[in-house]
Amino acid sequence: MKTMITGCTGLVGSTLIDSLFKKGYSIQCLKRDTATGSQHFWKTESLPPEHGENFDAVIHLAGENVAGGRWTNKVKDKILNSRLDGTRELIDYISVLPEKPKVFLCASAIGYYGNRGSDILDERSDLGAGFLAEVCRRWEKETQRLTSLGVRVVNLRFGMILSPRGGALHKMIPPFKAGLGGVIGTGEQYVSWISIRDVVGIVDFLIKNESISGPVNVVSPIQTTNKELTKTLGSVLNRPTLFKVPASAARLIFGQMADEMLLTSSRVTPQKLMQAGYPFIDQSLEAVLRYCTEGQNAAV
Repeated sequence: MKTMITGCTGLVGSTLIDSLFKKGYSIQCLKRDTATGSQHFWKTESLPPEHGENFDAVIHLAGENVAGGRWTNKVKDKILNSRLDGTRELIDYISVLPEKPKVFLCASAIGYYGNRGSDILDERSDLGAGFLAEVCRRWEKETQRLTSLGVRVVNLRFGMILSPRGGALHKMIPPFKAGLGGVIGTGEQYVSWISIRDVVGIVDFLIKNESISGPVNVVSPIQTTNKELTKTLGSVLNRPTLFKVPASAARLIFGQMADEMLLTSSRVTPQKLMQAGYPFIDQSLEAVLRYCTEGQNAAV
């Protein structure tokens, strides 16, 4: 299976490369052109000639980190444009290939749904409100051009990814170990998560399952609130979780990001994956957290 991947150095991309290579995939990484004044988003030498090697699958993961810092207008522009510009140029390239890839998997996020309280959300649920929802909407819209070219498109709506190698959990562990872990806001907001082991399993499953297209919620079927996540992580680390971060304090520190990432409630279900019979690897939040905190060097 010849596969092109963008975002190869990120949490998902780097893990996918290791996992898919072991499964027999042939992988080529597409790197971003960071040269000053460049007219291209991607390094053109990383793209095979238009009449050269073809790909069975393209996995597009590249985009500015949404949790890299406070959302100033400049940061928000970088988050949006890194997704739109890179996707457009990649699709322009694919559109002129004489033989198109069979499937194009593009990252998105459950931020698409916005803050929805305790409502149960599946892939048919409406677009929510907010900056992240608009980013996801516009990013997914860019990929629709490939559908008219006969390419199966899958939009990967990722939840919070739990991994021993980095991500949100990596930032949570130090304060928890210091005894400063606790709920954020009321703690009643739903946190839809997925283990990195299931992320790579789901991507492989979606590449091979030709009946699935469009948005796919890449989340665990286990319903979890911030309070439950906090309590379980504290138990795993054998640390108290009495410290609380009021919503007002979170907003003061993180601004708009607090409302859309820390205080938002997204109770998302992986309806398409369950209907298709994907066998979730991780069936317990506690087991996933133990894997992530005790198996920092574990292979996926």
